[in-house]
Amino acid sequence: MQFRPVKEQLDILMRGVIDVVPQDELEKKLQKSYDTGVPLRVKMGVDPTAPDVHFGHTVVMRKLRQFQDLGHTVVLIVGDYTAQIGDPSGRNKARPRLSHEQVLENAKEYQEQFFKVVRRDQVEIHYNGEWFSKLPFSKVTELMGQFTVAQMLEREDFHNRYAANTPISLHEFMYPMMQGYDSVAINSDVELGGTDQKFNVLRGRDLQLFEGMEPQIGLFMPILLGTDGKVKMSKSIGNYVGLNEPADVMYHKIYSLADSIVENWFELLTNIPLAEIKQMMADIAAGKMNPNDAKHRLAIDIVTQYYGAEAAEAAAAKEREIHSGNAIPSDAAECNLEPGKYGVLDLLVKIKAFASKGEARRMVQNGGVTSMGEVLILLGDGAVVNTEVVPIDSFGNIDPYRNMKVVNNGIEWKVDDLQAQLVVEKGSQLVVKVGKRKFFKVNF
Repeated sequence: MQFRPVKEQLDILMRGVIDVVPQDELEKKLQKSYDTGVPLRVKMGVDPTAPDVHFGHTVVMRKLRQFQDLGHTVVLIVGDYTAQIGDPSGRNKARPRLSHEQVLENAKEYQEQFFKVVRRDQVEIHYNGEWFSKLPFSKVTELMGQFTVAQMLEREDFHNRYAANTPISLHEFMYPMMQGYDSVAINSDVELGGTDQKFNVLRGRDLQLFEGMEPQIGLFMPILLGTDGKVKMSKSIGNYVGLNEPADVMYHKIYSLADSIVENWFELLTNIPLAEIKQMMADIAAGKMNPNDAKHRLAIDIVTQYYGAEAAEAAAAKEREIHSGNAIPSDAAECNLEPGKYGVLDLLVKIKAFASKGEARRMVQNGGVTSMGEVLILLGDGAVVNTEVVPIDSFGNIDPYRNMKVVNNGIEWKVDDLQAQLVVEKGSQLVVKVGKRKFFKVNF
């Protein structure tokens, strides 16, 4: 195979890279590959402890795709054995242990999302149970003999847990050895990972040298900050964008990014030339460009990668419709309630818009709750809604002393009376909006 010149490959591969260990050997590896026509074997290991993939995971996946596009072979290690231990990197306590069956189930969904970024051709997939299930105990002790307790305690996470008297189980010390041995098993040339994986990746070099092999290069990508711009992207924190989220939800989350991380997301999650990105940032700083215009371009670029240009433009249009009150997002929570009478605060807690009546009361008093739908509001409780709502009697005549019925289905009205009692008929649907963009579809 004819590869592109090494200089061109490095220009592409070094984009967004925060560290290479050893610094000078990647060029040598690429040159050897260029001279011999043999692709590099580029490893990424993943423990499918959960099936969902978010943009934080795609930073490394995109780098794999670049290696692929340059003609190299990607080797994906699915850690069906390492996941049963759980990677201790960055943790202040041991991870919950998963069963082998749980890991395999998660792995199926993970791979489907993985191939939204990485091409299926030029990929080898291995489960590390292929070798760990057959490794004799004598070999395990030999490998463990290559590491010391002092080495392990140099790791920040282990060091902090030890200093805080937080238990560290012996099986956690095995994890770096197992990840390192994966590199031996598949004869890795380059291993990719986030900066939090540096200790584990370098153990692969140690074990390859122990086995008399040419050691791999560690290539490290930065940790992507979540949408809040403050901490690492995490589903548990809620500052994530998932690969399986609908196009309009993906667009909204990107468009709502903290200004401070827009440049970083452009660099790590798009192929827009760096000079062009720098110019956009300079224009924003000089007041020549609105930051929202840059976020729109970023959102369109990323949504197009996963859904196509037409869906990206439709997502942008829907975002405008949502802001104008003419549409609701695809991720609106949906729940079912029995028809009947509900106090405003009771209803808001029942649909889990708020954890408590106190929390709901504060938001209602601040005018942060609106609704759309057909309901009856007991006039005696003093509910105040917009002028499109009229009081009627049981014969359909206007009666200011009886109930009020919403006759403008789909027109938004503000919930601003804490004593209001909503009487909802069977078959009705109510859409509750909390704040700027949190929606709940309630079916009765």
